[in-house]
Amino acid sequence: MITPMIRELRKAHPDAFIATLTQPYTKDVLLNNPRLDLTLTDDLQKDTFWETVHELRRHRFTDGLLVMPTERAAYEMFFAGIPNRVGVGRRLYEVITFMKSVSRHDYTPLRHEADFCMDLARKIGAPGEDIAPEIFLTDEEREDAASLLRRRSVSDDDIVVMVHPGTRGSAPNWSEEKYYKLISRILGEFQQPNLKIVLTAREMSREFLTKVAVLSSERVVNATPDIATLRDLIKVIGRADVFICSSTGPAHIADALNVRCIALHCHRAMSCARHWGILNGRSINLEVSAEYCRTHCSADQNTCVFEDGISIDQVIGGLRIFVNRAIVRVTI
Repeated sequence: MITPMIRELRKAHPDAFIATLTQPYTKDVLLNNPRLDLTLTDDLQKDTFWETVHELRRHRFTDGLLVMPTERAAYEMFFAGIPNRVGVGRRLYEVITFMKSVSRHDYTPLRHEADFCMDLARKIGAPGEDIAPEIFLTDEEREDAASLLRRRSVSDDDIVVMVHPGTRGSAPNWSEEKYYKLISRILGEFQQPNLKIVLTAREMSREFLTKVAVLSSERVVNATPDIATLRDLIKVIGRADVFICSSTGPAHIADALNVRCIALHCHRAMSCARHWGILNGRSINLEVSAEYCRTHCSADQNTCVFEDGISIDQVIGGLRIFVNRAIVRVTI
């Protein structure tokens, strides 16, 4: 969600020195980003706090945007001597460190998370309205992904439907049993042998993988043994013709790579398509209906009965559109 900010900051301040501070794991999202001059990392360990402060101080930053409001990062920017610092809300550590802020007004009116993030860039003179995320892959990385899939009998001409059944608890999701039924339906309805289903979620259970393998050992591929890092996952998603996933990180990676995506969203405000929807214009956001949510979920929406809120038929309907387009592309 910060990649649109970076792009709009570069447009507004073409001669600026722009850097990011992330955890080592999430740095992979920003590799090869031409808008950035530097990516710094913080491993969040107690004994590296002052190392990070000294690294920030060395670059003599004039502005710091605390997009993810954490106490550690707020104090790192304060002790690094960054004069103009902007955070979200008015947390105690922001008040203590004399940080400016933007308000989300209790998320009313509700906007996309990328648009809320952009408010911090707007605070320092980047009035961008384009909130489309972006991730950059090199030609070598694209070839790496193609080679990885070739080793698993997925050719360059195959139509690749990627299914990511996991969320690691970050969003409401279907059960593995329902994803199994979805995969079975895909194999039954789209019988062309060059349509391959690639599984990418490392948290898939052994039982699920065993059941899926029985469906088709030739048309269903588990790519996770070759996905060791977040960047590996990003490269593999870049090869997808269609990516199916609940509203979680991999879906937004697909969005930023301009991959056609079918994303599954719950209805509550903090998880709905209006707040976390795919933005690339090539994708479909499926959301649990308000009526279903009212009938089946708890009144405070903290208990989400997501399993039957979106049907397999809805996903198959979207997939028909995308697969037909992919067939035309391959034929041409």
